[in-house]
Amino acid sequence: MDAHEPLRSSCTLKTRSNKPKFRSAAISLRSSADRDRTVAEMKPTKKKTENGFWSEASFMNWSMDDVVGVFRFHPILCFFAASLIFFMAVEYTLRMVPPSSPPFDLGFAATEWLYRALASSPDLNTLLAGLNTVFVGMQSTYILWTWMVEGRPRAGISALFMFTCRGILGYSTQLPVPQEFLGSGADFPVGNVSFFLFFSGHVGGSVIASLDMRRMKRWEMAWAFDVLNFLQVLRLLGTRGHYTIDLAVGVGAGILCDSLAGKYEERKRRAVISTSNGNHDVLTK
Repeated sequence: MDAHEPLRSSCTLKTRSNKPKFRSAAISLRSSADRDRTVAEMKPTKKKTENGFWSEASFMNWSMDDVVGVFRFHPILCFFAASLIFFMAVEYTLRMVPPSSPPFDLGFAATEWLYRALASSPDLNTLLAGLNTVFVGMQSTYILWTWMVEGRPRAGISALFMFTCRGILGYSTQLPVPQEFLGSGADFPVGNVSFFLFFSGHVGGSVIASLDMRRMKRWEMAWAFDVLNFLQVLRLLGTRGHYTIDLAVGVGAGILCDSLAGKYEERKRRAVISTSNGNHDVLTK
């Protein structure tokens, strides 16, 4: 046994010396496989790049289910898309109003019956004008009340934004008074004074007040203001006191300025909690 001991030790050493070679070969094979996998993964990317810009466009990945889903889940947007196409066709084929003719107004055409009734009855025209002035006073009183009494200035800030924009736009483009305008000394502003046609402050103020009522969950008051505002729109069209576009923009201006006032309040509330002398800001508390 002693005579064979050196031989066994030599075999052991030879076997141990071969293990690193096998490990190196395995690592080499693994590295080669990783390189092949990397090359295989890069091939689709290269092909995608070769297809050009449109291969990465969003609509290239749309399926028929996606297209059907647009009509199913977004019917309002589909309606607006159809309206866009329709009014493009109307606009490009419409015979424009010549400079010597008065503007065409669809609201005037729809309220011709009311115009004839008011034109034939000045007393009725004056009565409705007086009632409309009372409604304007209701709007103003409510907006001031929310700030001065309830301590909520958002409606007042909205009105400041809106009437400032109205003054700038109304002076920038001074529309001609409609030829059939039925004025009244009882209408606001009282006394048959001049006024901006674009856009309607009557309607915008009503919208601002109504939105504030909804914010405070005063649903009955809000619905009452909406109904009165609708009647006000009819009267203004019937007396030719505003063009239809003036009234429509008045609604949009009321909504927009209310949203801007809310963002203004939130921004100031985060930035300024109190003034330097310790007095709280009554507009953003």
